[in-house]
Amino acid sequence: MTAVTAAASGQFMIDGTLPVNRLGYGTMQLTGPGVWGPPADPDGAVRVLRRAAELGVTLFDTADAYGPLVAEPLLHRALFPYDESVVIATKAGFTRQGPDKWTPVGKPAYLRQQCEMSLRILGVDRIALLQLHRVDPEAPLEDQVGELKALQDEGKIAHIGLSEVTVDQIEQARAIAPIASVQNLYNLTNRAAEDVLGHCERHQIAFIPWFPLATGGLAKPGGPLESIASRLSATPSQLALAWLLRHSPVMLPIPGTSSVEHLEQNVAAAGVELSEDDVAELTAAVK
Repeated sequence: MTAVTAAASGQFMIDGTLPVNRLGYGTMQLTGPGVWGPPADPDGAVRVLRRAAELGVTLFDTADAYGPLVAEPLLHRALFPYDESVVIATKAGFTRQGPDKWTPVGKPAYLRQQCEMSLRILGVDRIALLQLHRVDPEAPLEDQVGELKALQDEGKIAHIGLSEVTVDQIEQARAIAPIASVQNLYNLTNRAAEDVLGHCERHQIAFIPWFPLATGGLAKPGGPLESIASRLSATPSQLALAWLLRHSPVMLPIPGTSSVEHLEQNVAAAGVELSEDDVAELTAAVK
């Protein structure tokens, strides 16, 4: 039996020019506890990344702050020299003070420094997609996006993205530079960013939901997805990903895992076909 690949999720053109398979992979879980330090099994992390590429994943989401400086070097070790289909989306704008500690810093000089470091660590001449990891409330948004636009004009960034933003912030940023993607918390159990998703749909901006598998109680025995999953011969996690893919054409889920087995299960979600009734049932399963 041929394995389902990420290509089954369909393709999206980021900013109308950059093709990716819609089901991607997020690297945050390839670090130590609290997204701090190296993983317990670096070789295993490399195997997961290489297997993801084998399974047709083309969008790899990472950040300088993952580790920090752990996830990007792992990507380079696993995938360099990169296949021309591989798109690495990284981020800048967070500093780290320890496990689970994150402080936004959006000063232009800092964003430029982190962009230059990511270029060197990833071994590329241009970053395909650089996302402002968080808007720094201590710095004007126009300065933060303006610096990314300057880096774009210099050829160091191909496309600019945002993370955890409101519709108003997206529009403020779009007045300064083209915005290719938005990455907000969104999943079957948490749809608070529905207005942002709708805005992205209207403007053909890629929407990258982080924490896409926050099924929580949904995945537990007896949870509201169990009977649906059994009927469709899928896992609750696969249903959560399939629902995201069906919910919006601009949705690019990036489930992360440190396990090859879980990776293969996640990618197989691209082949789960949901009827309109299935989608309605899943949507109603969580109030």
